[in-house]
Amino acid sequence: MVYALCFVLFVIGLYCTLTKKNIVKIVIGLTIMEYAVNLFLVLLGYRKDGVAPIVEEGAGPLEFLARSVDPLPQALVVTSIVIGLGVTTLAIALCVRLYEKYGTFDISEIRRLKG
Repeated sequence: MVYALCFVLFVIGLYCTLTKKNIVKIVIGLTIMEYAVNLFLVLLGYRKDGVAPIVEEGAGPLEFLARSVDPLPQALVVTSIVIGLGVTTLAIALCVRLYEKYGTFDISEIRRLKG
């Protein structure tokens, strides 16, 4: 069920990216899609009643593996969040520069005003 919600969130971002004419709304749609993928990756590594993957004294390796949570998706998501923040910042900076040059955020208007 939760995976379906990730898919719905991704489709909302995709709809916003493909149908909106405002550049800022397109960037927001891309950000929503990014968050949906990040949430999906975190949910892949989730294990109910899981513990941190830290070896305890006296615990056998099989017992430890059965209870531990996979830390790799969490590390990938942290990296993805940092990279996504940089990409979003660059996209918003480009939006600001386009607004300064053309005076609008509308893509069809910017295409018409080429030059």
